[in-house]
Amino acid sequence: MQTTFLNPRGRHPMDLATSDVGTWLARFGGPDACAADLLCDRHPRDAVAFTVIEPDLSSRDLTYGELADASRRFATALAARGVGRGDAVAVLMGKSDRLVVALLGIWRLGAVHLPLFTAFATPAIEFRVRASGARVIVVDADQRPKIDALDGLTVIEGGPEFDDLVATSEPFTGTVAVGGDGTLVRLFTSGTTGRPKGVPVPVHALAAFVSYMRYGLDVAEDDVFWNAADPGWAYGLYYAILGPMALGHRSLLLHAGFSAELTARVLREFGVTNFAAAPTVYRALSKDPAVSGISLRRASSAGEPLTPDVPEWSRDALGVEVRDHYGQTELGMVIVNGWHDAVRAPVKPGSMGRALPGFTVGIQNGQLAVDTVNSPLMWFTGYVDAPDKTAERFTADGRWYLTADTGRQDEDGDFFFTARDDDVIIMAGYRIGPFEVESVLIAHPSVVDVAVIGVPDDIRGEVLHACVVLSADARPSEELTRELQSLVKQRYAAHAYPRAIHYLDRLPKTPSGKTQRYILRDTYRTTAT
Repeated sequence: MQTTFLNPRGRHPMDLATSDVGTWLARFGGPDACAADLLCDRHPRDAVAFTVIEPDLSSRDLTYGELADASRRFATALAARGVGRGDAVAVLMGKSDRLVVALLGIWRLGAVHLPLFTAFATPAIEFRVRASGARVIVVDADQRPKIDALDGLTVIEGGPEFDDLVATSEPFTGTVAVGGDGTLVRLFTSGTTGRPKGVPVPVHALAAFVSYMRYGLDVAEDDVFWNAADPGWAYGLYYAILGPMALGHRSLLLHAGFSAELTARVLREFGVTNFAAAPTVYRALSKDPAVSGISLRRASSAGEPLTPDVPEWSRDALGVEVRDHYGQTELGMVIVNGWHDAVRAPVKPGSMGRALPGFTVGIQNGQLAVDTVNSPLMWFTGYVDAPDKTAERFTADGRWYLTADTGRQDEDGDFFFTARDDDVIIMAGYRIGPFEVESVLIAHPSVVDVAVIGVPDDIRGEVLHACVVLSADARPSEELTRELQSLVKQRYAAHAYPRAIHYLDRLPKTPSGKTQRYILRDTYRTTAT
């Protein structure tokens, strides 16, 4: 059914947001749209775009004027290496000022950003680079060893080489307009069923990202905003980089790995008022007795279902409840317990909230689904070079986008998540498809069959377990377990190794030979500690 509900003031939030949505679509969807202009050049040069924070909490403000000047020079350096409109440029970088300069340089040329998560190992990087056709990669120095074995790539290394290129290149003076339908980013899904699929993110998707910043997160003019998610994935890229720049609002970038202690210090010492992160961040904070002295105006969670303990803890510890939001790589955020006055309502236990203004959401075939006809901010039209996978995501008439996540909707229009796609694992806010991990494990000569599942974890939400069938001449051992875990770290991603490996005589299968992962999940979720 289609979503219809009233907010506390008796008006449909789509009505309240109609003028905003129209304005944003006109701004970001026009035929002359240029991402660098929209994200950087139209803002005052002296306005601060990002505050980049180092592990020792030293920081530097980065203005739009500085970004404009540096990215024009970097665009020239990219053009000299053959990059032009529509070309994919891979970026394997952490959160830093160089990252933002690199992205804007790419977009000035009308080229396409290919995000690479810094925890990826070489095979995961290579797959995405080859699938996108990228010929140039911008990489942090500490990530360089991962790509040294990849042939046919022009490498620009972060650090002195990057800085020298910016300093010595002439400013790029042209403007490459790709239009609202032009591709801004190609972001790969997590490989839930089969190989990861390329999602082309158009320039006009910025309108949807701004709607979430405004109505979901309620980022206000005087907020100190920090989205702690990594820009190698959708939530961090869309709402820690693109959304704030589209609004012209200052955002924090922490150039460091996660720890509860460091996160708490940033929240306190930089006076954060509006914070967004995965539930695992909040859970880690809740278990650290040193976390205190934090007072937020808004706190939001995305990436996995929010367990009830987090909002209960946060009301006292953070001064505000954490609100749950739902979205996908293909959509951005679409269902929210919104913070803005126009849509804010009391949060029902277990609810993800209601449709974000600009979207109409309902239930089709038991799945959460987006009405493409009545969702002016819907931007996803299909995967790159994957028509069969695209067809699976839409009803036959194209009217509904199917999320593959099951749920229900109550009489007030609130949505409740009941089950995610059977195979996807959400660990610490990262969606991990089992296929790539299984592909690594099955390559080991002792492994003849394998299934990877997620089991509950108090801190991370879920962790990976691998169910392995060994060859006749192999025997289970602690040494083999460590070897398989290390193999995943080396060939896929450091964060995605199986925390436990179960050795079985055979995997449960359907008559057609498909692995019945739900049986494995039921077995090991009940024994997880």
